[in-house]
Amino acid sequence: MESRKIDLNADLGEGFGRWHLTEDEALLSVVTSANVACGFHAGDAVTMRSVCAWAAERGVRIGAQVSYRDLAGFGRRSMDVPADELAAEVAYQIGALRVFAEAAGSRVSYVKPHGALYNRAVHDDGQAGAVVSGVLLAGGGLPVLGLPGSRLHARAAEAGLPVVAEAFADRAYTARGTLVPRTEEGAVVSDGAAVVERAVTMATSGSVTAVTGERVDVRARSLCLHGDTPGAVELARTVRGAMESAGVRVEPFA
Repeated sequence: MESRKIDLNADLGEGFGRWHLTEDEALLSVVTSANVACGFHAGDAVTMRSVCAWAAERGVRIGAQVSYRDLAGFGRRSMDVPADELAAEVAYQIGALRVFAEAAGSRVSYVKPHGALYNRAVHDDGQAGAVVSGVLLAGGGLPVLGLPGSRLHARAAEAGLPVVAEAFADRAYTARGTLVPRTEEGAVVSDGAAVVERAVTMATSGSVTAVTGERVDVRARSLCLHGDTPGAVELARTVRGAMESAGVRVEPFA
């Protein structure tokens, strides 16, 4: 089996005020990249500062997880935001996180949309283009982490931005290689053993079985585990250990 390398990322900083959803400090001892909520679907100034400091201490790459302005819906409600407005809001979120990343002695290394914006940018060229415009407005030529074959990746590549393919061990796939919507039954893979098996298969063979039984190509440089999954820390440790045992090098892409 040919040795491969893969990044392990998780959505972190998903709290607000006294409410905390993710075990940020513990997960940062396992993952190699942190998708940090920038205040629009979750996160606040204190949380962003803490997560950036912990990530910098551990050498974990910091990514801006940008979202629709939807705190109440956790960024999982699709919204029709005008392109110029969405571009400005994406740039605003990147800029906010950059302050705390640089204060911690690190930097924002990439951008990843969250939730509804992530899924919308897979097929909606206008919203995908707006995200890319926001990344360009923020400056720095940041890599864009997203689903292979998405409109987001196409528009980012056209703009000269690096693109990084991502796969999800804990989400179900359609035969087209897209994620099963969370509104449908079975969209989230909750069985830990299944998540571990899928992660190893994705990392070693670049494929996954769709909900309809087809084998789907999901060759990715980064593998996402959701930080809000029950038992997320232990699951992440198990996934990383299983991939390393299979000869996969777990290291950041940025």
